[in-house]
Amino acid sequence: MLTVISASVAPRTGAEPRSPGPIPQVAQGKGTEAGGGNPSGIYSAIISRNFPIIGVKEKTFEQLHKKCLEKQVLYVDPEFPPDETSLFYSQKFPIQFIWKRPPEICENPRFIIGGANRTDICQGDLGDCWFLAAIACLTLNKRLLFRVIPHDQSFTENYAGIFHFQFWRYGDWVDVVIDDCLPTYNNELVFTKSNHHNEFWSALLEKAYAKLHGSYEALKGGNTTEAMEDFTGGVTEFFEIKDAPRDMYKIMKKAIERGSLMGCSIDTIVPVQYETRMACGLVKGHAYSVTGLEEALYKGEKVKLVRLRNPWGQVEWNGSWSDSWKNWSFVDKNEKARLQHQVTEDGEFWMSYDDFIYHFTKLEICNLTADALESDRLQTWTVSVNEGRWVRGCSAGGCRNFPDTFWTNPQYRLKLLEEDDDPDESEVICSFLVALMQKNRRKDRKLGANLFTIGFAIYEVPKEMHGNKQHLQKDFFLYNASKARSKTYINMREVSERFRLPPSEYVIVPSTYEPHQEGEFILRVFSEKRNLSEEVENTISVDRPVKKKKTKPIIFVSDRANSNKELGVDQESEEGKDKTSPDKQAKSPQSEPGSADQESEEQQQFGNIFRQIAGDDMEICADELKNILNRVVNKHKDLKTQGFTLESCRSMIALMDTDGSGRLNLQEFHHLWKKIKAWQKIFKHYDTDQSGTINSYEMRNAVNDAGFHLNNQLYDIITMRYADRSMNIDLDSFICCLLRLEGMFRAFNAFDKDGDGIIKLNVLEWLQLTMYA
Repeated sequence: MLTVISASVAPRTGAEPRSPGPIPQVAQGKGTEAGGGNPSGIYSAIISRNFPIIGVKEKTFEQLHKKCLEKQVLYVDPEFPPDETSLFYSQKFPIQFIWKRPPEICENPRFIIGGANRTDICQGDLGDCWFLAAIACLTLNKRLLFRVIPHDQSFTENYAGIFHFQFWRYGDWVDVVIDDCLPTYNNELVFTKSNHHNEFWSALLEKAYAKLHGSYEALKGGNTTEAMEDFTGGVTEFFEIKDAPRDMYKIMKKAIERGSLMGCSIDTIVPVQYETRMACGLVKGHAYSVTGLEEALYKGEKVKLVRLRNPWGQVEWNGSWSDSWKNWSFVDKNEKARLQHQVTEDGEFWMSYDDFIYHFTKLEICNLTADALESDRLQTWTVSVNEGRWVRGCSAGGCRNFPDTFWTNPQYRLKLLEEDDDPDESEVICSFLVALMQKNRRKDRKLGANLFTIGFAIYEVPKEMHGNKQHLQKDFFLYNASKARSKTYINMREVSERFRLPPSEYVIVPSTYEPHQEGEFILRVFSEKRNLSEEVENTISVDRPVKKKKTKPIIFVSDRANSNKELGVDQESEEGKDKTSPDKQAKSPQSEPGSADQESEEQQQFGNIFRQIAGDDMEICADELKNILNRVVNKHKDLKTQGFTLESCRSMIALMDTDGSGRLNLQEFHHLWKKIKAWQKIFKHYDTDQSGTINSYEMRNAVNDAGFHLNNQLYDIITMRYADRSMNIDLDSFICCLLRLEGMFRAFNAFDKDGDGIIKLNVLEWLQLTMYA
């Protein structure tokens, strides 16, 4: 019996902006409906035709900075201009913000005052507490902090109104350049600010992050770990505190010691309760930073404590161990000094670990490396990164609940080669962590994109299939259970899970919960020992390999046609026969595939129709071919089709035309019909509901049955090119696709004189090849 997969919804923190300041209430504009389609379109499978043919390398921060100094001008960012387009995309404020540079806001502006620390971060009127909580954690690790925030920036020396910050983006570190214009109201910063009126590093960091995602509004609502990973390139683990392991405090303590970043929150189901303060002083639906763990001596007993920070810079816990807790008088003054206790409204406070696990619901830990938190020794893990995408109609198969399409999802082979070095472990086990991250969903919010509900499953590959990189088919998943999988499918940017499995070969299948959802992702695998991880890709090939002959360079249509003749119009046809003249064909029945008494009824029918339409020259053009094919096809009542289009018939002639005349004779026509009949049989096999169409997800197998073996990128392109809006492919499109494939394989083989799989074409040859196909 199939296991039913369930999905859950991830609560966001800071989904609604806090509004304590003087800014009037926002007038909510009509937002774009949140949809599942990928705004970037079907795809990066093809190089965008909007890209310039000759690209200009983007200028670096140093180049832009130098240019501004030479021209004595202040930088204005053309990609993220100081206007409304950089602020919001679905709402409009009734008042106008004034964009100002720090020297226009205050005297003696400073980038950083006395070192960047967590008290420099105060949330403004934007619901990005999750981002600010991550910044507070980042300040605890100066090495990481100054990778994100290059320290050689100031408002005094070589000031040119230009700053830059660095973020990890899906496997790469990117440098984000901005100007220093910031939105203000009544000469006060609207969004993130520092406790120091003249300190601006946190406000500029927020602006750079907003540019990375397209607007300030794109930062509303999220999970702290998303920003943590963008600051570090680390991998995140989530803990539901109610289900936390017994040694959770030890895990947190070791994470702090390793420099891992931690955040926590109190979930709320009701949207109106986002960022609402409870009687104890804590805020629901709000992100906090975990900034320290200690054990304090109180009345002769050790008490476990957790230090947290509210990114608002105010509103603190008011229970035991809070700043104003009356029992601090019973704590030794040396303990007070060690815990840095002071009664200040700065958003930071201590609370007991027991109170922490009672009130908070979620803990997020971002490991800078995938060090095993349950181990007492630091371990070095190996990492592999794979990029992929789900394509509607081709490789967006949904989860295991959809067996007809699940198998079409991208597949990644994982070879666990060596077991862990653990003297206390009796089993032969490999420890590894899988992290699936969807890309660009936040940036594409303005186009209607939301986070998909995602997860993954892991299957063991049978020994007889080890080393075979073929895409596993539907039957495999129908009769084999997964060895491991993500705990749940959830609408978060990244889903990660730790596993322990014996050395073997496995396949990881990442997917969205629902099928037909289109998007890009990266799949990272961390393991204690050596592993190999790669996408399952079929080798591009075609059945019935042709014999290669040395030919002249193919330039003209006739030369290209000669190559068709040399490669063989059809392996089943008579080889070595020259194409006879139309006159001889008309007079000589021996030149036809068979004499009249040997022809089948269908062949006789074709011959009669052909002679009626072809005329004296016994050759037909595309219009005439369309007429013949549709007259015959319409008599096949079991075929639900509207016939062949003129464009399909032109493709057929281009494929079968062996003399470059642009027309077909009777022999060529018979060879064509043999192909159409064979492909028609494949089509009917996959048209299980006899609707006259096949589902685009089945196109992979149908094309394979026709003898063409392609990789995932080519299947994506075929879906884009030949499927209709309902992701179905009719007979005409199916035949047209196979004609194009056969023609392109044939042409490639003609040009590939060395047989090394590489061809070199000049522009004339390229145009010749693409225009007559």
